Amino acid sequence: MKKRGHAAQPSLSCSPSGSGESDLRPVEGEVADQELATLTKALGHPARVQIMRLLVRRETCVCGDIVDELPLAQSTVSQHLKVLKEAGLIKGEIDGPRVCYCVEPRTLRRLKSLVGSL
Repeated sequence: MKKRGHAAQPSLSCSPSGSGESDLRPVEGEVADQELATLTKALGHPARVQIMRLLVRRETCVCGDIVDELPLAQSTVSQHLKVLKEAGLIKGEIDGPRVCYCVEPRTLRRLKSLVGSL
């Protein structure tokens, strides 16, 4: 049985490499340190790192394919997605009975800036 593909929804931009507005927030100080701690904590599990790598490689919204790519139960993948979404690293949009996910480009750029300031 062939799987049906899901195209990206027009309102959900999934290109992490797109040029975005400059982020002029400081990369040092108490607020920046808390932000970096929150983002890195969300990435503090190998499965969440794998999910992020998978989403970064795709330029379209990813729905059920995430479960197919990882040796984890669907409920476990859903929990990891929830952690990443709460941290703002990914975004999701309802597509029928599923939620499609992609990287939040602005947050990924911010994470790179914060890590680069170490």
